Amino acid sequence: MKKIKFQPSFLQILYLIIFIILFAFIIYTPTLIKGPVSISSKLILEEETFEGSLICILFIMSILIFYLYNREVKKHKELINKINIEKQKVVDRLNDSEQYIGIMNVQIQEIKAIFNSINEYPDTKDGLKKALIFFGERVIGIANSEWVLFRIIDSNTQRNIFEHFGTRKGFSHNYPHVSNKMIIEKQPILPFSYVISNPGNLNILVSCIIPVDEISNDQRLFIQAIINEITKLFVILNSVYYKKESKVLIEDNLGKV
Repeated sequence: MKKIKFQPSFLQILYLIIFIILFAFIIYTPTLIKGPVSISSKLILEEETFEGSLICILFIMSILIFYLYNREVKKHKELINKINIEKQKVVDRLNDSEQYIGIMNVQIQEIKAIFNSINEYPDTKDGLKKALIFFGERVIGIANSEWVLFRIIDSNTQRNIFEHFGTRKGFSHNYPHVSNKMIIEKQPILPFSYVISNPGNLNILVSCIIPVDEISNDQRLFIQAIINEITKLFVILNSVYYKKESKVLIEDNLGKV
């Protein structure tokens, strides 16, 4: 174990020097003063009186210096404590930053896992259903909720086009009744929270409802990304469907020629 060497401060050295000088004066005062001391023609102090007075003054000075020394030491201690407190705050902030960076790395990996898991775009409703099951599990994990409800709503008629209700493994829950009108009008539906798709040039609205009073900005960001991905999958599914339908019509027309 490494030994810590004591290094006195400048204030301690100065106090020690002054104290030694005063102590020496107190000791050698009887030797230095011999006989009565004449302060004026009318005021003459006897040797013992002058020695006692001088020793008393020196003693008071030593007490005063000791008081000033203690006051300065107290100030230094307060300054050191303040520096230690600020240092601890910085350390705590660094720890919080490291934890936040760790959480962000995990979240980034989660995002990669979400968007890299789909190798093929769904071309049937069953394929879309499987994708919603996968995304539902991710939302339940992100929001730590008991269930999730995805709805694809026709913005014009406010009717459901497609939906998926999923629960956490080993947990059962009755189907939640949530108004599509309130979702489209962005009204609160407590005790639930919901996130909706943001593309304004589509006549559909994709929503995600979870049984949580409030979600954090990071959770909302992840769920929003999932909602946008579901919107893209639904649009692609419909484009593939209509492409197949148009191909059938072309073949039928060619057969008639």
